[in-house]
Amino acid sequence: MSTTLSAPRATAPGVATGTRTTRKGTPVTKIVVRTVIGLLLAAYAAVSLYPFLWMVSAAFKTNSEVQEGGHLIPHHPTLHTLTDTWNRLDFFDYFLNSVKVTVLTTVLVVVIYSAASYAFATLNFPGKKWLYRLFLVLLFVPGVVTLLPVVLLESKMDILGTHWGLILPGVNGSAPLAILMLTNSFNAVPGELREAARMDGAGELRIFTRIYLPLTRPALITIALLTAIPTWNEYQLARISLNDPSRYTLPIALQQLQSSNVVQYNSLMAAALIMVIPVIILFLCAQRYFVNGLVGAVKG
Repeated sequence: MSTTLSAPRATAPGVATGTRTTRKGTPVTKIVVRTVIGLLLAAYAAVSLYPFLWMVSAAFKTNSEVQEGGHLIPHHPTLHTLTDTWNRLDFFDYFLNSVKVTVLTTVLVVVIYSAASYAFATLNFPGKKWLYRLFLVLLFVPGVVTLLPVVLLESKMDILGTHWGLILPGVNGSAPLAILMLTNSFNAVPGELREAARMDGAGELRIFTRIYLPLTRPALITIALLTAIPTWNEYQLARISLNDPSRYTLPIALQQLQSSNVVQYNSLMAAALIMVIPVIILFLCAQRYFVNGLVGAVKG
């Protein structure tokens, strides 16, 4: 009695048993899922972008045309609203105040916490692990919880109502995230580079500035962005702290427009556009570093 063994039937490339596929071998279900996800993301983007587009449109309209509504494209676009808002409301002074607070806060955060993160990543000192964990715990403390203690402390330090009353809390509040991201980035730097530099006679300061900072530039720029944008938009502490109109920042100036007796919506949207433009430009210029910094911090 002979037994005949039949060879298994070959399956054409890209064909899965029981699954419909396209000519390129991609299952139909995957195409459907991707299409649905794409449509949902497109709808979400449209809903998210509409308020921004309406703000931009209103900044180039007259107040009566804004109140008419119903269309995004201005019938009679004009730059008068932007120029009038900039000049008549002294927005340049508020703009400089915001720039001052944002730049000083960002510079101090990058300088202080890059040095602290270098210490956490490379040096050994008593209580290092517990101190690092304490900073991580602070990530879960809501900022509003510390608002009253901050105001009372500023009053005792006699900086309440000054720009330093915004800068120092901003620097302090950025500590947990900055130390977490920068420490992970510094840990990703090969230790052999540090050892080779030490053998060549380099001190810690030179190793830090010549090796670690250049290699972790994306993380530094990411921290700068994550500090600058919230500081630029800071309203709550500024509203409580600042009483002198000459020291108002842009969010406070924007709020003053909203609280007037007759709200000029075109001027309000023009002021909002003036406030948003620097943030958009900053993000677009540093977008590549921002993405790489986030990826590097997560991998580290």
